[in-house]
Amino acid sequence: MSKQPDSHGVAVLSFYKFVDLDGLLEIKNSLLLFCGENGINGTFILASEGINATVAGPREGIERLMAYLESDTRLSGARYKLNYNEKSPFHRLKVKFKKELIPMGISGIKPQRLSGQRVPPERWNELISRPDMLLIDTRNDYENRVGTFRGAVNPETDHFREFPEYVRENLDPAEHKEIAMFCTGGIRCEKATSYLLERGFKRVYQLEGGVLSYLERVPCEQSLWEGECFVFDDRTSVGHDLSKGAWSTCRNCRAPVSPEDRKSEGFREGISCPRCHAKLTPERVSSLEERQKQMRLARERNRKHLGAVIKRGSAKRAQG
Repeated sequence: MSKQPDSHGVAVLSFYKFVDLDGLLEIKNSLLLFCGENGINGTFILASEGINATVAGPREGIERLMAYLESDTRLSGARYKLNYNEKSPFHRLKVKFKKELIPMGISGIKPQRLSGQRVPPERWNELISRPDMLLIDTRNDYENRVGTFRGAVNPETDHFREFPEYVRENLDPAEHKEIAMFCTGGIRCEKATSYLLERGFKRVYQLEGGVLSYLERVPCEQSLWEGECFVFDDRTSVGHDLSKGAWSTCRNCRAPVSPEDRKSEGFREGISCPRCHAKLTPERVSSLEERQKQMRLARERNRKHLGAVIKRGSAKRAQG
């Protein structure tokens, strides 16, 4: 992925905004029409608490989308992240309704009214190097496995809904005076810091723009990030400068697959990885083998295979 526009590539736009929203069906229909006319694919999530999206398309189309969003006072001022990729990581356009943008399962949390202090990537190293600073990775365990900040605490959650329980059992406002948190693009931190402040924590910080902004703006030689960053599209992971990483995704269980995993006897391209191969039934193997065959034939014919995404267990993940 490159930072500068590439006439042969596509623009990839991620953004979110916590805002009280109604008229969600009208917004959905407008987005479907606008994006369809501008060659944009990806996923929008709409909820009464705001909007969250990652989409890709021609540079001109994405620029028109940003202008379109800014023309709506409800959606204007979203936190945008724009990059460029050789090809689109998305094959379809989806607009989904959700109860929460990022499901936490706690009512009354309003990041649009209260959230942690945002720290730019350029100041992040200094902040997290303070001796009394508690650094927490608000992402899930499978994301942490791909990469994280040096010295960060991993709550070992399988889903963001488990984060409040981790806080209740492990954090105390009287003991933990300063807490810094990070996530992929910033949205989970926005909600996590809001939750902590509601529970009486006083000095709570969040990485502005998330890990993706850090990897883009902080030079590799100064970085405190170790590994790669899991992303929620066909790339699976990215490294510094947001170049495509070495990890891939298991077609069966959707878990991240490392280069070492691919050397395992349990790994079969498009079929299984070391974490799920022992659980596969013969029927499931047959289904996956047929899907892999159809994908191979589609590539040979220079066509996209748009088979249904296999969602099981950890496949149902939140973005950001």
